[in-house]
Amino acid sequence: MEKESIESLGEFGLIDRIKSTAVLYDSNNTKLGIGDDAAVIDNGKTYTLVSTDMLLEGVHFDLTYTPLKHLGYKAVAINVSDIAAMNGTPKQITVSIAISNRFDLAAVDEFYEGVNLACEAYHIDLVGGDTSSSRAGLVISVTAIGEVEKDKIVYRSGAGENDIVCVTGDLGAAYLGLQVLEREKQEFLGNPNMQPKIDDKTYVVGRQLKPEGRTDIIHDLNEIGVVPTSMIDISDGLASEILHLSKHSGVGFTVFFENFPIENITLETCTEFNLNPIASIISGGEDYELLMTFKQADFEKIKAIPEITPIGFVTKEKENWLVLNSGEKTKIVAQGWK
Repeated sequence: MEKESIESLGEFGLIDRIKSTAVLYDSNNTKLGIGDDAAVIDNGKTYTLVSTDMLLEGVHFDLTYTPLKHLGYKAVAINVSDIAAMNGTPKQITVSIAISNRFDLAAVDEFYEGVNLACEAYHIDLVGGDTSSSRAGLVISVTAIGEVEKDKIVYRSGAGENDIVCVTGDLGAAYLGLQVLEREKQEFLGNPNMQPKIDDKTYVVGRQLKPEGRTDIIHDLNEIGVVPTSMIDISDGLASEILHLSKHSGVGFTVFFENFPIENITLETCTEFNLNPIASIISGGEDYELLMTFKQADFEKIKAIPEITPIGFVTKEKENWLVLNSGEKTKIVAQGWK
């Protein structure tokens, strides 16, 4: 009998497989386990949120062009993003690292300098972790712990018909920043004396190397008294995240490319690299912005937050469509990170 490969399942299929065998032995306190941006634990007055991400050298980052300080900051920020995606506030993190003997103490200090800068930026405490040796480069695992009031928690499963679909910030820049960095790496390998040509690409490169978790948006929504009906952070690409919300909420999404918030430098870089801007924007990933849905009754309130952009609406049909500038509709499929 031929063995079934992990590749045939894909990341999300593998997660579903693991979830199907996981049993919640304390379902009174564990309100949600595997399946959202964070696990949800009832601590009495509020919910505690717990999320973990792993970063592997050669898979998630390349130290040829990633400064260790930026990497430390990013490792924290992407976990903070998961807590924000549940409408929560991050409180503590643990950081575990496995390092090979090619790293000296100065390198470790530089990485933790970035971690500590992120802790300062998000007002969170580094409370523990683990260290180990590694035979395969640098491995990082961060667990974020957050908190949310019980009546304000947001899941992937709450989107309803006629809700407004919104995103924060702008889209696609992180993916284009990665293309710039990869180009510079190849030129460096061919000519170690070359000087990087990224002065005009500072924004997109920065979005790749030092993303931010959108805790500011969660604060702004709390200020105006609005709770999204569903939410997820955009880590694997907008298309993947739309499909997640569609699957969990049992609804469909129609979004309009002309409404997407995109910086000019992102589009210019697409042209420079001869990349399809639609595919790059919807499937690129690592933006760490928030994809949210809101009730129509809250639309006037959310207009007060300039960093939130409406891009479409929710339908009862479980089909997901991207409407192009020409008016043509194309089905949304996930082509982002696996």
